[in-house]
Amino acid sequence: MTAPTVSVFADARAIADTVLYEGYVLYPYRASSAKNQTRWQFGVLMPPAYVTPHNGERSACRTQIVMEAPAEARLTVAVRFLHAAHRTGGGRPDWDETVEREVEVVESVGSLLTAPHEHPFGFAGEDHERDGARLISQDVTGLLRISLEALPGPYGALRLNVEVANTTPGSYGDRDDAVQGALVAAHTLCALTVPDGMSGHFVSMTDPPEWAKPFVDRCSNEGVWPVLAGPGPTGDRVLLSSPIILGDHPEIAPESPGDLYDATEIDEILTLRTMTLTDAEKAEARATDPRAAAVLDRVDGLPQEQLDRLHGALRYLRHVTGEGMSGDGTGIAPGGPAAEEELPTYFTPDAPWWDPGADASVNPETDAVEIDGVAVARGSRVRLFPGRGQGARRSDAQDDFLRGRTAIVEAVLLDVDGGTHVGVTPDDDPELAEISRWHGRFLYFTPAELQPVHTEPGREES
Repeated sequence: MTAPTVSVFADARAIADTVLYEGYVLYPYRASSAKNQTRWQFGVLMPPAYVTPHNGERSACRTQIVMEAPAEARLTVAVRFLHAAHRTGGGRPDWDETVEREVEVVESVGSLLTAPHEHPFGFAGEDHERDGARLISQDVTGLLRISLEALPGPYGALRLNVEVANTTPGSYGDRDDAVQGALVAAHTLCALTVPDGMSGHFVSMTDPPEWAKPFVDRCSNEGVWPVLAGPGPTGDRVLLSSPIILGDHPEIAPESPGDLYDATEIDEILTLRTMTLTDAEKAEARATDPRAAAVLDRVDGLPQEQLDRLHGALRYLRHVTGEGMSGDGTGIAPGGPAAEEELPTYFTPDAPWWDPGADASVNPETDAVEIDGVAVARGSRVRLFPGRGQGARRSDAQDDFLRGRTAIVEAVLLDVDGGTHVGVTPDDDPELAEISRWHGRFLYFTPAELQPVHTEPGREES
């Protein structure tokens, strides 16, 4: 067991830190807020004595993933979690703060193929004062198990098993009590270091190559979901196994000015809502937690140009954002895109952007698309096959719940690039369908991902 190594996980840590603190202190960042009365929802590994078949808690998580690597390669596994410390006194509300904990292990692929490795770990509790308040935490212990097994067939593939278990002893009353002995927001980072001239990588669990699909289907992940997390051409050598379902190669938007602890995709609304807090509410939030105070400091000092950037970014429209443009914004500047590149019509200053309300040639409620020789329109019944077909979007873990289910078509939409998207609602969940129709928010698929089960809207096949 070694001290944590920053280098192999440097690019994945931004996302991993978001996982670590997701839900730590939610807007409006005050201890009195109802939503902050029940915390620690993601990746909580409770002490074994607290876990029962009825309380929905777990004391361990397991990652299984397919990989290819030579025996000479090294595997680095880091377990990261929060260790709760209860704060009382000091003229502030009682509150659970946390300390980041990390354990890192480096093993060779060859040694892991020979025998599984077990690595016990532990962190001592503390009892000390800070700013007039008393912070108390208890000892926590855990066990990291790592094993590799060779998979059958000509591919030389391996299955990696990483298990993290909370082994903290003791008996506990309610959940708040048990959290003091928990591994909170537990997740793992894995990295492959391969000798020069050799190849090695983790296989995507959401978009595996054809040869690996049977092996991926037999992997069992409990309490976590593994995704590729590295950048660039060797991005498949870093893995994040997270209690929050993510897609491969997740990133923090560069526009995000800092942690808000709710979700990185709603920075603008959280920032604006934080700005509306009264002085009394801000004072309470600052007294709640140092990280909440940091959020308020950052929001209060946010320049207008940074706030404007949170409103949205079209990264592929370089000519609209001005990058690579001439000074007047109408031509291509030296060093920008090739001068002979023809701009789309909607980049021309005299041409208005497409207005769906003024274009009578499209109507999502009446338009149809032909699938397998059948006209599919609103009211048609289809079967869902997420990720199927050439050019279809990559499916993710949530699509596994939809694969093979039937749904009702709600709208057929055409985008400005000529693509077709079919909005549907699952037909076995009327309540979800009603809510989706009310808000006009559906599940969207390409025609290749759908199979008609009606010959026409509202009528069964015979």
